[in-house]
Amino acid sequence: MTKVFLLIAIIFFVSAAVPAQSLLELQQADVEKLTRSTDLLRQLHSEGLVARIELEKAEQELSSAKTRVEETQKAQELTKKAEELAKANSTVKSLVKPTLMAFNKTGTVIRSTGGSWSLTNLGTVQQFFSKTFGRPLPTSTIGQSATHNRMGWDHRNSVDVGVHPDSSEGRALIAYLQNSGIPFLAFRGAIPGVSTGPHIHIGNPSHRL
Repeated sequence: MTKVFLLIAIIFFVSAAVPAQSLLELQQADVEKLTRSTDLLRQLHSEGLVARIELEKAEQELSSAKTRVEETQKAQELTKKAEELAKANSTVKSLVKPTLMAFNKTGTVIRSTGGSWSLTNLGTVQQFFSKTFGRPLPTSTIGQSATHNRMGWDHRNSVDVGVHPDSSEGRALIAYLQNSGIPFLAFRGAIPGVSTGPHIHIGNPSHRL
């Protein structure tokens, strides 16, 4: 029996002699070490050389070690996502502020034109918004609507997003559109015959039907 436990001890000490590594690597090495020792105990138990309680203890330690690896992996995944989000937000903050121009006497519109846009590109904008804010892009109108027909505007290749341009979501969306070369109009309030309320119009300015 003394030789048996001496052999197990040797496996533990040899496996533990590893250089400094990351937490996950150390935990994975621990799992490998415990797996080898548990396999050995299973063999010894089958030969009647080790009590069942010793094997069960080793199996519990192995299970706990595997759980620690899973928890560390999940934590690393969450950290990576947080870093990506922070990088995206940092990029947004570093973008040039949009140029403001007076729009009638009833309000102000943030305007950026000249870029290319098609409704087929909407998916990329939706992906940016959902990834940044964790919810779908709040589109109020995609393409032509009864409201635009009534107001006489050609909105067939445009999208209206129901966010205020001065909100955190609005500022981030505007920065993304500018950086991507996507034309837009951002209304801070209602403008008779033009806008029913605060929103961001993605696409070139609508023309009269």
